[in-house]
Amino acid sequence: MSVNKKFSFRVVEKRNGWAAEIVRQVSAKRTAISKREMGFATEAEAIAWAEKELPAFIALQAERNK
Repeated sequence: MSVNKKFSFRVVEKRNGWAAEIVRQVSAKRTAISKREMGFATEAEAIAWAEKELPAFIALQAERNK
């Protein structure tokens, strides 16, 4: 999915469609959802959104951390 070890994405099916989540690896056993977008009609739309949004999200986090 991503070369970044701390952030990745996952796509899950919800009642009202598909949701894409950007997840952060907090520890070896725990993850946290950093950003979620819901309401996609298909899994492919959710994956496309996540692949586009993940690099921008990582860049924004890197800028905030400076």
